[in-house]
Amino acid sequence: MRKLQTKSAQISFLKSLFLILSIIAFTFGSGCVKDFEEESYYNVRDMDISADRTGAAFVDLNVTTYIEKSQGDPAKNTSLLLKAYSQESGLLEAQKEIKLGMLKKGETKSVSQILTLPKTGGYDLHCVLFEESVQKSNGEIKVYNLDALPAEVQEIGLEIPEMDFRVKAVEGGRVLVENDIYLTNEGRETSKDFRMLVKVREMDAGLLADKVWTRTGEIKPEATVIQSVNLTMPDQYNYIVEVLIWNNDTIVERGEGYIRLSPVTETKNRNVTQAREIQTSEFENVVETGMIPEEEHTEEGESTPGFSLPLSAILLCSAAILRRRFA
Repeated sequence: MRKLQTKSAQISFLKSLFLILSIIAFTFGSGCVKDFEEESYYNVRDMDISADRTGAAFVDLNVTTYIEKSQGDPAKNTSLLLKAYSQESGLLEAQKEIKLGMLKKGETKSVSQILTLPKTGGYDLHCVLFEESVQKSNGEIKVYNLDALPAEVQEIGLEIPEMDFRVKAVEGGRVLVENDIYLTNEGRETSKDFRMLVKVREMDAGLLADKVWTRTGEIKPEATVIQSVNLTMPDQYNYIVEVLIWNNDTIVERGEGYIRLSPVTETKNRNVTQAREIQTSEFENVVETGMIPEEEHTEEGESTPGFSLPLSAILLCSAAILRRRFA
């Protein structure tokens, strides 16, 4: 009787052991237990805001977020998502995400992000910290009355990337030069029609040879226009052409170009330089060339659909011969 009880106890123990081992194997196989991985904890310690650039209609906000990792596995990547909600409508106005990489335990990291927002009212700025795809922490800061920020006077959006010069006439030792000024609007809105002063100054003496007032015209965002002026100057001198854009009584943009009608070159003996004589009249160009509209431009050599004239004649003759034969 005792042997039966002992055998029954052994069988019960083996069943229990088998059940425990099965549970452990299933748990490890299903990934429910990780190799003693430490849970990660993050804190958004603080957020700072500054205005990097203030235009007439937009403002660039520099948002700096301070993130602290208190504990956790250092081998996981993190990212920070910054979102701006309008306080008036509650709608999402802009968002930007940045990859932070792996943070070490006990590390505090500052992250700066630029958000471009309409300069109206205020915004609620939310930051959300992710580890891989899991949200770990968040923060919030508010900004008010952006429309009260004064626009930076210098930020008109216009740049002068290029200038061209063309000789139109040479007479009595004086040269008439057409100056093409390229104006590009790098801003986010159509520019105003600014005053523009073009001056020609002799390079060595600094004497002013000519100056002309004109206007930039209104330029659409990311567009480039060409404004042309005529300048008169004495021949056989070198000049600096200065272009100044005025906003009321303030110079807000400038550009420079060079006209060398008497360039200086070095001779074989490098201690001696001499001026080259330029026959300016050889560069006279009075032919007016206009811009070709995109919608009217077609490539040269583009053929018109249909048969050519010789092929059409051959086909007509063949048809006549066949008609006589079978008539």
